[in-house]
Amino acid sequence: MPRIEPLEPPYPAAVDQALRRWMPPGVPHEPLTLFRVLHRNPELASRMFALGAGLLGHGLLPAADREIVIARVTARSGCAYEWGVHAATLARKAGLSLDLLRATADPDPAARAPWQPRHAALLDAVDELHDTARLSQPAWDALRPHYDDAQLLELLVLTGWYRTISHLANALLLPEETWGIPFPAR
Repeated sequence: MPRIEPLEPPYPAAVDQALRRWMPPGVPHEPLTLFRVLHRNPELASRMFALGAGLLGHGLLPAADREIVIARVTARSGCAYEWGVHAATLARKAGLSLDLLRATADPDPAARAPWQPRHAALLDAVDELHDTARLSQPAWDALRPHYDDAQLLELLVLTGWYRTISHLANALLLPEETWGIPFPAR
């Protein structure tokens, strides 16, 4: 049971409109539990929407790269909730196989799956940022041939944003969405 109960329908008109903006058209399920909890504070939810939607809908990183980063950040943070949501939706749309997604939850993702050099660099960078909140020169140098300055800035914001989302979902004790992909057992 979440520590803060998500809103349930019928939603007030303003919340209903906001929640519809947060979900893709034609989705066959209720808005995400996380979104319905956030709308207990509509002003905060509105501020968070701008960054989250911008990273997902208007980002400069290739979709597969973005989703690898999100999967690894959420896996390293132990956030089964957000990992499962992305694995079931955006990561699959970005062309990532279930085997690759499961590998992002492994302590050594390279041992479980073959990664392209740029993806291996992303995974290493996420791990280093997770462990130290810093990025060493060798990790930066491994990313540099694959990404321009704007993409590298986005990568840093993306990792921090999904660490924040992971903290939020974990602290709220959000249960995995029933339609999400279950987090791999370790």
